[in-house]
Amino acid sequence: MTAHYQASGNIAVITLDNPPVNGLGLSTRQGIAAAMEQANADKAITAIVITGAGKAFSGGADIREFGSPKAMAEPNLLSVIKLLEQSNKPVVAAVHSVCMGGGLELALGCHYRVAAPNCKVALPEVKLGLLPGAGGTQRLPRVIGVEAALNMIVSGDTVSSDMLAAIPGQQLFNKMAASADSLLEEAKAFATDMADVRPMPLVRDLKCKHPDGDAYFQFARNMVRGTAKNFPAPEKCLDAVQAATKRKFEDGMAFERDLFINLMWTAESRALRHVFMADRAASKIPDVPADTPKREIKQIAVIGAGTMGGGISMNFLNAGMPVVMLETKQEALDRGVATILKNYESQVKKGKLSQEVLDQRMGLLSTTLTYDDLKDADMVIEAVFEEMNVKEAVFKQLDAVMKPGAILASNTSTLDVDQIAAFTKRPQDVIGTHFFSPANVMKLLEVVRGKATAKDVLATVMALGKRIKKTSVVSGVCDGFIGNRMIEQYSRQAGFLLDEGCTPAQVDKAVEKFGFAMGPFRMGDLAGNDIGWAIRKRRAIDKPDITYSKTADLLCELGRYGQKTGAGWYDYAPGQRKAIPSTLVEDMVSEHRAKLGTPTRKIGDEEIVHRLVFSLINEAAHILEEGIASKASDIDMVYLTGYGFPLWRGGPMRYADEYGLFNVAQRMQQFAANPQDDATFWQPAPLLARLVAEGKTFTG
Repeated sequence: MTAHYQASGNIAVITLDNPPVNGLGLSTRQGIAAAMEQANADKAITAIVITGAGKAFSGGADIREFGSPKAMAEPNLLSVIKLLEQSNKPVVAAVHSVCMGGGLELALGCHYRVAAPNCKVALPEVKLGLLPGAGGTQRLPRVIGVEAALNMIVSGDTVSSDMLAAIPGQQLFNKMAASADSLLEEAKAFATDMADVRPMPLVRDLKCKHPDGDAYFQFARNMVRGTAKNFPAPEKCLDAVQAATKRKFEDGMAFERDLFINLMWTAESRALRHVFMADRAASKIPDVPADTPKREIKQIAVIGAGTMGGGISMNFLNAGMPVVMLETKQEALDRGVATILKNYESQVKKGKLSQEVLDQRMGLLSTTLTYDDLKDADMVIEAVFEEMNVKEAVFKQLDAVMKPGAILASNTSTLDVDQIAAFTKRPQDVIGTHFFSPANVMKLLEVVRGKATAKDVLATVMALGKRIKKTSVVSGVCDGFIGNRMIEQYSRQAGFLLDEGCTPAQVDKAVEKFGFAMGPFRMGDLAGNDIGWAIRKRRAIDKPDITYSKTADLLCELGRYGQKTGAGWYDYAPGQRKAIPSTLVEDMVSEHRAKLGTPTRKIGDEEIVHRLVFSLINEAAHILEEGIASKASDIDMVYLTGYGFPLWRGGPMRYADEYGLFNVAQRMQQFAANPQDDATFWQPAPLLARLVAEGKTFTG
């Protein structure tokens, strides 16, 4: 059992003990039920206290049981809550640290609740494409009011117990304990005081009304539809809360249950649950145990004060870590520091940062023109120009000055980390840390593991990524790693679509309608079209058999590198980012088509989307086959957090599973028959072909 019973005088204490957050798995639910039966049968016991061991009251459902029969096996959470309500002795929840999801629903089923200060309280099920399925939508509005409850349920956001206790007339917490340390004793004392009070209060018996219900819910519905159009769960949450104000409690509970079950079957919920698990799985590396010793990282050095170097530095300053930033010229350093300061000042103006915190962060930043000043740093991250000879010069100097055991990292986005490591006498200390631009905003960090990278170095960098609030995904060494290797195929297809009759705006609109944050041509303008140009020039030498549309090269020959030059695939007004379709570019594309002499045709949105997305999927299958990524879910996290893939689709690999791998392979065969396309590329990767033959999926 993962719930323990102990008698403390005339009070029975039931302690949830299912680390790390006392998830309400089957064993825990069975333990609660057995303890309730024991307490109610013992004449010496007059009241019951339920609390949680360790650092949580309860975080809700046990994620290890997601999708398994155990999740709904009896006693399920609804049955356990009914046991609490029907207890012949008062039950007090002693809530501390974390009280979320089913944990909050469990507490709402108790007769009383005593809370510690600063407890994190939430019903976050909407973030999994669900709604609270054990009475949360029916009970929470009864204790904190309809509007506060609806905000919590629809957003899934965490609220502190102190804030909830301050709501006028709230009945969620009957008492606030002085501290977490005194919580249990105060809860037992409260239980003693309530032992003889009859009738025992039930949340289900409280009134649930809104003074202007119909108008309020219509307003809320309009807001939800405007902000969550691709996610069905928020509006269903609203429906359930509205039902709490209009129906009898049991009818509201039945309605909530029907909505919950229907949401469980939606593609959006399946995708979001996949993302939830994938996010946690990304930190798990098959051959690097969780208890691998980690190196101490107290000070960071960054080589380069440009856009990437400055953004990378901000991540560590935000985490309270000292950073020394190196450049070759003082003017470059001054510009870099000024940009960092400007970014922070913008946050202060928006009220997202205090002046005091700004001063603290800038106080952690120092600059230098001399490599010798980096000798005390525990880790250095190189963010210089993406050319191997430049990297070689930097790493040879770092090898000479950095202390033994320091981690040497490269922010390269495509280059060979093993070759970079070979420039040093300590390849075991070299690793790739590919930040995405803007580095202080984007969540993704590709951690590139070289063939000589030590396991403790990998474990240290993964932990550091968590410290700076990144989604860190491990990649092996190959050209472009996971994300950029895949995006190259995506970009190739975008170019071929232009050759066959599309305009940049048509392609972008189709992909954005599918759900991408931006299409390939707007993305190119944002990143800088000259970056892709440099890669294609290198490809012409390294891999001359790879074919591309010539339109992107023609664009760059005109100096249209994107937003930074005020013109790319689109035109841009000075100081603005709005993409304006360019007549010049459309004429250029038309002229190029005429020179090719190939017939053009009308191409529908579905073909545009499938050619782009399936190109990602097929290349990802090669990446998995080669062991560059250890699992399909890692690839999904790369594309969700670094490339704007729509969250409600769960990432490219999850989308492939939903669409059906057989269907993906069939569609690819149709693309292979297109004379203007790359027939060789559209041969299904061996892994994809094998999964189709075996009737399996990428993500399980």
